[in-house]
Amino acid sequence: MEDQAQELRELMGNMEAQDSEKKSDDSGHKTRIIAVTSGKGGVGKTNLAVNMAIAYAQQGKKVILIDGDLGMANVNVLLNVVPQYNLMQVINKQKTMQEIILDTEVGIKFIAGANGFSKIANLSVDELDYFAKQFAQLGNADIIIIDTGAGIANNVLQFVAAADEVYVVTTPEPTAITDAYGMIKIITTELVDRQINIKLLVNRVHSAEEGKKISDRIITIVGQFLNYKVDYIGFVYDDSVVSASVIRQKPFMIVNPTSKPAQCIKHIVGRIEKTDNSSSEGVSSFLRKFLKKK
Repeated sequence: MEDQAQELRELMGNMEAQDSEKKSDDSGHKTRIIAVTSGKGGVGKTNLAVNMAIAYAQQGKKVILIDGDLGMANVNVLLNVVPQYNLMQVINKQKTMQEIILDTEVGIKFIAGANGFSKIANLSVDELDYFAKQFAQLGNADIIIIDTGAGIANNVLQFVAAADEVYVVTTPEPTAITDAYGMIKIITTELVDRQINIKLLVNRVHSAEEGKKISDRIITIVGQFLNYKVDYIGFVYDDSVVSASVIRQKPFMIVNPTSKPAQCIKHIVGRIEKTDNSSSEGVSSFLRKFLKKK
């Protein structure tokens, strides 16, 4: 077992070196990897992840959206697509990464998740080598957005630990606020070996003041009791256009790009783009960090 563990470490180290060489050969191109998560379900996390991906694509970015909700995957429902394959086929060496990526009519690429994805650390060195090389092909994207599951399951923390940035979604509901704090507490106490770049996104607000008030409350408590800095990235209005777009299975960035929620998403993406991206390390580094959190 120790020999295998050493081989895995060497494999991931070699991949990281190759990733650095690739970035230097590609005029400093970096893939920004964002995890969108929440402390509880029902706060609109997946909807925001999908529409953020579309907003990035509308800026001319190459975007890949990965459904990381391994138990209740529903990104495909919002996009009205039926994936024939998912990451499990790549893990089992049945398909290549390029064969499972779906092009969508909204300008982004989509990868369906798999319940077995969190078990890739149990693969043999040869199997992991194949998967790692396939996953590294995603490095030509500008943005990878991962819609994680809600809550504190181990696979959620794996995605959170490996991403460059983590966006915790909450709403003004007291239970959502409590669960958002709980999620941040778990992240900051369980992942003590690395500094996680956490940002707060407040969904379904009725005013900008409400969003700021909610975020200030959580950020203050996190700073006071966890001694951790969390930033506020923005809010999204509560609007009937959102539920209407879900029923139509067409994202609101497409159905009504001038709506208040769409304008909020554009503003959030604009703020993200203005933040420092120097910490982004590429897809190979993402996979290395993903495997480290077991």
